[in-house]
Amino acid sequence: MNKLKFPIGQFIKLQEITDEILYGYIESISSFPSRLKKEVEHLSDFHLNTPYRVDGWTIRQVINHCADSHMNSLIRFKLTLTEDNPIIKPYYEARWAELVDSKEIRIEPAIKMLEGIHERWTVLLNSLTKAQLERTFIHPEHGKKFRLDENIGLYAWHCNHHLAHITSLKELKGWK
Repeated sequence: MNKLKFPIGQFIKLQEITDEILYGYIESISSFPSRLKKEVEHLSDFHLNTPYRVDGWTIRQVINHCADSHMNSLIRFKLTLTEDNPIIKPYYEARWAELVDSKEIRIEPAIKMLEGIHERWTVLLNSLTKAQLERTFIHPEHGKKFRLDENIGLYAWHCNHHLAHITSLKELKGWK
């Protein structure tokens, strides 16, 4: 496996998600904005414009991707909680990452978005009942149903995955 592309490994779907595991997932999602901010707030434009691997996104693009992705995920959760088995709208992540608001602007707007999204998302996640956690949506690219509890795990991994892109690059380059 490519350690630069998957520094914490690929997502592994668990067969059973206990309350303890779910709590850990939600904690990872809840704490992500502050953990991310701590790692990037002191970085210069030079650092932010450095790709985490060859043919990879820059740190700036990773941060903006997280804001885009997590915004979409919160919407998908709300659709799933208010509709019966909705078909969600996919988007072209790589194309979004090439837009000017991902490649060129300062990172503070994305950090603010993540702080707001994650605060609301955490309140929602902590309120979910067992029945709500079992609700599903259909992802048309995969042609299958995804449960909300599984998706919480995926996004906890997503947070840690992209944070590891940044911390691994900082370690590799000797950036403090």
